[in-house]
Amino acid sequence: MTPIVLTSENFQSEVLQSSEPVLIDFWAPWCAPCRAFSPVLDEIAAEASGFKVGKVNVDEQPELAASFRVMSIPTLILFKNGAPAGRAVGVQSKENVLAMLK
Repeated sequence: MTPIVLTSENFQSEVLQSSEPVLIDFWAPWCAPCRAFSPVLDEIAAEASGFKVGKVNVDEQPELAASFRVMSIPTLILFKNGAPAGRAVGVQSKENVLAMLK
């Protein structure tokens, strides 16, 4: 499965009301570290079982980035039961991201 493109329109249904954890990557197309991390995130999304993976383009969704105080990208935020439950800033290894999900 590929990451879900998250917007202010679908954030409520895909993340806040999700019965399973949702890992969100806040990113932008011009961000070199974001582009470097993208294949890792795609791999995690393809193997996802028991959680969802989403992406928020901070240029297109600045209000979502601001509401979760995303100051630098890439930023990963893990949501559980509709609330942030973990955060990592910067490029992460696949192992670190999977550890967040435990």
